[in-house]
Amino acid sequence: MFSPPTSERMTSRIVLTYGSFDLFHQGHARLLQRLSMLGSELIVGCSTDAYNEAMGVPAVTSYAQRRLMLESCRFVSRVIAEQDWDQKYTDIVNYNVSVFAMGDEWTGQFDHLEDITQVLYVPRGEMIGTRRPFHAVHETPLRAVASG
Repeated sequence: MFSPPTSERMTSRIVLTYGSFDLFHQGHARLLQRLSMLGSELIVGCSTDAYNEAMGVPAVTSYAQRRLMLESCRFVSRVIAEQDWDQKYTDIVNYNVSVFAMGDEWTGQFDHLEDITQVLYVPRGEMIGTRRPFHAVHETPLRAVASG
């Protein structure tokens, strides 16, 4: 399970992460809680509906609903819209980000950002699980149990 080292828990650092956060659940909240422990502010880039569609993983809940859920989470300081892949560099510079954190399924994809910020790949499968499109979720048939 991911637990930031004590030396990582600094009070004057801004942490940035991105995601869809579709069907928000306790695994998402645990991830955000742990990321928030890495600094004084946690900024979450929430992917827009158009961006999710372009990436081939449409969200079940709307961007407005997902954004509201993230804004309601006490671990999140600010929510920004993730509209395209290339905005990460600009967001890091504009928000003075100290730590850019993504799930470990993205390992190596953001190493090029290490010249401007610390890049951290978080093992999140154990906290969130893997994301599958809603239509790909296997449904177990319900069975009626006879009473009596």
